[in-house]
Amino acid sequence: MAARDILLLGNDALYRTAREVTAEELEKAGQVMEDLRDTMLEFRRKYAFGRAIAAPQIGEGLRMIYMNVAGASTAIVNPRLELGPETFEVWDDCMSFPGLEVRLMRHRKCRLRFKDLAWQDRTMDLTDDLAELIQHEYDHLDGILAVQRAIDNKSFRINPAKAGCF
Repeated sequence: MAARDILLLGNDALYRTAREVTAEELEKAGQVMEDLRDTMLEFRRKYAFGRAIAAPQIGEGLRMIYMNVAGASTAIVNPRLELGPETFEVWDDCMSFPGLEVRLMRHRKCRLRFKDLAWQDRTMDLTDDLAELIQHEYDHLDGILAVQRAIDNKSFRINPAKAGCF
């Protein structure tokens, strides 16, 4: 497949709720997952950041996330998220608004239940930065952007190292 354009802040498609993938759509899901992988890895090659991407960010209204952390790839289909009680403050960034960081609260621990591309049930228990990462991507599936979760109206900053991405 190929790297695709990443939708940017303000694009209406980013605010839509994605639908679940059906078992009959596994071939299409595999193609979309390849595009997610290629798009994220191309973005990472160009700008030296990016650990995960959700299907709505490339204009696909499907509940799918591609994650690549420390060289390990994970294809996530139809995730369900269970959040732990403890929260922490974090500066969040996004490939859909490069250079802008948003201060918000995330849960320190979460459990992610999902299907893989072989339609097998999987579970991941995540903490700290990986819990924050998956919550960010999961929000994309529900049409929620980090800017909507800002702590207050002063919870925004530009990171000059990432501001020149586009």
